[in-house]
Amino acid sequence: MAPKTLFLYPLYPFLRPLSPPNFSTHLFIYNPKPLYITCHSTNSHQNKPHSQSTPTIEPGGSGAAAPTRGDIFLERQQALEASAKVMLETKKIKKKKRDKMSKGSGVDYSCYGCGAPLQTVENDAPGYVDADMYQLKKKHHQLRTVLCGRCQLLSHGHMITAVGGNGGYAGGKQFVTAEELREKLSHLRYEKALIVKLVDIVDFNGSFLARVRDLAGANPIILVVTKVDLLPKGTDFNCVGDWVVEATMKKKLNVISVHLTSSKSLVGIAGVVSEIQKEKKGRDVYILGSANVGKSAFINALLKMLSYKDPVAAMARRYKPIQSAVPGTTVGPIEINAFIGGVCDKLYDTPGVHLHHRQAAVVHSEDLPLLAPRSRLRGQSLTSAQVPANDMAPEVIISNGMNGYSIFWGGLVRIDVLKVLPETCLTFYGPKAVKTCIVPTCKADEFYKKEIGILLTPPTGKQIVDQWSGLETHRELQINFEDANRPACDVAISGLGWICVEPVGKGVGVSSELNLEETEVAKELHLRIHVPKPVEIFIRPPMPVGKAGGDWYQYPDLTEKEEEVRPKWFF
Repeated sequence: MAPKTLFLYPLYPFLRPLSPPNFSTHLFIYNPKPLYITCHSTNSHQNKPHSQSTPTIEPGGSGAAAPTRGDIFLERQQALEASAKVMLETKKIKKKKRDKMSKGSGVDYSCYGCGAPLQTVENDAPGYVDADMYQLKKKHHQLRTVLCGRCQLLSHGHMITAVGGNGGYAGGKQFVTAEELREKLSHLRYEKALIVKLVDIVDFNGSFLARVRDLAGANPIILVVTKVDLLPKGTDFNCVGDWVVEATMKKKLNVISVHLTSSKSLVGIAGVVSEIQKEKKGRDVYILGSANVGKSAFINALLKMLSYKDPVAAMARRYKPIQSAVPGTTVGPIEINAFIGGVCDKLYDTPGVHLHHRQAAVVHSEDLPLLAPRSRLRGQSLTSAQVPANDMAPEVIISNGMNGYSIFWGGLVRIDVLKVLPETCLTFYGPKAVKTCIVPTCKADEFYKKEIGILLTPPTGKQIVDQWSGLETHRELQINFEDANRPACDVAISGLGWICVEPVGKGVGVSSELNLEETEVAKELHLRIHVPKPVEIFIRPPMPVGKAGGDWYQYPDLTEKEEEVRPKWFF
């Protein structure tokens, strides 16, 4: 059959495909000059009516121009060879990068429990592995699954410290300084990363990193408040969430959202997972926080929540970071594959930033579990009704409330009541193991020397004889208040808890009769707080906890612009 010739004129301003029923090829033409195209007919039924439907077009073509099975096989083999070549080049680049990072250190892998580089020399240092075990694991390419000796002891409840310098902890060899820990995280400010910052609700002020902006830079921050399940029963979390956001706004950080969570009960963890998936956008995710704020426990809860839909996270749970009450459990960044297709975006557990102003920096490692609340907080309220009888101080007249008395909070804090109302109530929120005791101020020094380590604990054990220097510093507080029917403030002790100061207490044993004239005159309370030398004292607005917190808490009045800028909180 003779070929057919088509004469096509320029097609503009509209382009249309040429698809006559007798041809199997679509032509898209845009040419200002006439174009001659020769086509061979492939339809043997030329006498069919023009209205009949066009035959189905095969993507590989048909007739003599169609690729044979051999051609298809060869193309597939060439594609596989090219893919294998690319993968080989990628492996070479990764190996070269890994060798460059480990050059000079003599190690390629780290302990998956604490992040310390594996080593076989110092048996009392983090990362130590028996030489025979190391060679065996290396032979079978299993060094990524090795747990160092220190982590094995920590997993069995042993209290082994690892951090020295400012905030050093007695009871173990000092391995890493606080400055070195900060140096390990200093690169974050120059990278595009998503920061998940953890804060302990029991020690909100003490665990909130003061220099977090130096570490995070301009990167977005998801603020995660941990251990909310420890707050007193009946707490209104709407009030607590608003209180946390208000306190966070004063820090002037790039916080995009606030989440109230509990790693133990998984409350709020799903919201954090959703926020991370939404905001990471191909960036690495870094878990940041002070020592013992609960980073490892949070990561384990995060992996558990991710593992429901992510098999990669389920695999990562097999080699999860070690949890311990010892500050400095994590001594190096731990890379975790927690996301599907996470070639570029990883999850990193970072070493805890050690703050020398917390109580954990001054007590012995054996006493650290006493500072960690294990169950729901129940405030210990002290009023004039709890003032001891006259057997200890007959000359003291109790009619003036708690004025002239001192309250010991374990052996770590002493509060001298200088001037308060007869109805004033002090409520202590902290670990149950740290008890309160009230004595006359004139006998407080003698009582402390006699009962330290016995009735007043912590500290306990050999630290009292060897290292304990007592309550060396004090701070006098003048607390002003406007409304006597709501708490005046919280006195937060870094690393321990807080004391709620109520001008007029509502607890049992407090007189309901209030001298209004005296209240109008006395608009301030005077206290003196004694603590160990490095420990800090914070004065803050009262946290609305318990059933009464929702009654007296006042939400701030915000403009529309302030409402838009203010980060949202989730629970």
